[in-house]
Amino acid sequence: MAEQAGTEFDLVILGGGSGGYACALRAAQLGLSVALIEKGKLGGTCLHNGCIPTKALLHAAEVADLAREGEQFGIKTSLHGIDMAGVNAYKDGVISKLYKGLQGLVKSRKITLIEAEGRLSSATSVDAGGVRYTGKHIVLATGSVPRSLPGLEIDGTRVLTSDHALLLDRVPSSAIILGGGVIGVEFASVWKSFGADVTIVEALPHLVPIEDEANSKLLERAFRKRKIAFELGARFTGVSHTANGVQITTENGKTVEAEVLLVAIGRGPVSANLGYEEVGVEMERGFVKVDGLCQTNVPTISAVGDLIPTLQLAHVGFAEGILVAERLAGLDVVPIDYDGVPRVTYSEPEVASVGITEAVAKERLGADNVETITYDLAGNGKSQILKTAGAIKLVRQKDGPVLGVHIVGSRAGELVSEAQLIYNWEALPSEVAQLIHAHPTQGEALGEAHLALAGKPLHAHG
Repeated sequence: MAEQAGTEFDLVILGGGSGGYACALRAAQLGLSVALIEKGKLGGTCLHNGCIPTKALLHAAEVADLAREGEQFGIKTSLHGIDMAGVNAYKDGVISKLYKGLQGLVKSRKITLIEAEGRLSSATSVDAGGVRYTGKHIVLATGSVPRSLPGLEIDGTRVLTSDHALLLDRVPSSAIILGGGVIGVEFASVWKSFGADVTIVEALPHLVPIEDEANSKLLERAFRKRKIAFELGARFTGVSHTANGVQITTENGKTVEAEVLLVAIGRGPVSANLGYEEVGVEMERGFVKVDGLCQTNVPTISAVGDLIPTLQLAHVGFAEGILVAERLAGLDVVPIDYDGVPRVTYSEPEVASVGITEAVAKERLGADNVETITYDLAGNGKSQILKTAGAIKLVRQKDGPVLGVHIVGSRAGELVSEAQLIYNWEALPSEVAQLIHAHPTQGEALGEAHLALAGKPLHAHG
């Protein structure tokens, strides 16, 4: 492997997705020389195959719903159809603009971008494009890909991953979605808004199973109202092709037929055959093991993003990349409190949360030391204007701070930023209750929930 002039850096980063490029940008800002190696497009899954394109589809779906349902607001509108070529052009335009901006940002920070497939070759080097790049430190950020199940063959035509679904040039007449987590629920919401018949098949007892059970039940109620079907506690056993699509079977003997099957059972780390084990990096189930500061067992190697067994969220990747860059630059850093990371499912309605669930709180503190309250959005003026149903559930330590905020409703994702401050600043309900929220806003519902929890409800029965 050739070593050339200009191939020695303070930091070599393998992977240019959210975690990798955030690390590169912050490290360069702190004066480190940085090489960023990416075999695909800068921005990775989030920008090209994940967060951004799916949320663009979800916004288009919202527009479709508004067009279809305008008369409930006294506006005479109708939906004449979905032009998927136009929807995809809108989606791709958003991606393109952000991609060009990111490329310019990386260039402006004087980061050396290497567009080639890379492989870890030692504790201080990565080989890419026939060249060996050496660094005082290496950051692994190779991300994740959609998972499948043994014997479940993805063909990209009838059996799809989210990558295929984002590129469809039509709206399927019907779809089975295997998996009721974030990805499955979001695609179910999009396709239903676009006019497809949708059935979610989930092996666990609830949709979005990592959320507080109250949030899951509210989403399930909303999906029933939207006529999105779902089978819960239904373990997939097989799929076969039919004349018009696919048929799946479940362990409890049920069959479901549709035009396409979307496999949305989560994402697995990209780590195979990249030299990690050979260099001695400790692994577990394909993930790279790290400590609280994203340091592997090899002193010169760190890892961030979907490659490590933390929350698979772009903003977590950003935070981990920044943490590593600052640690390597000699700044004081502290571990990320993953409970304090906001989580949003951008379906209609949205599901947003921060902190811990009621079940986890009771497990950690004991049932007698946990209090909860639920504020129904029926009492919130702006939510009624938007015609959204849902609720805000607060979990607190008895006589102590708020431990969890769990929200279901349209635009819930926009409320979780304030909820994040409440949790991370260990606020008491009485302290939040003193804050005056603008009226009429949905943010006001957060204030009213805390008023109720502080024992002085306003637009709620107490």
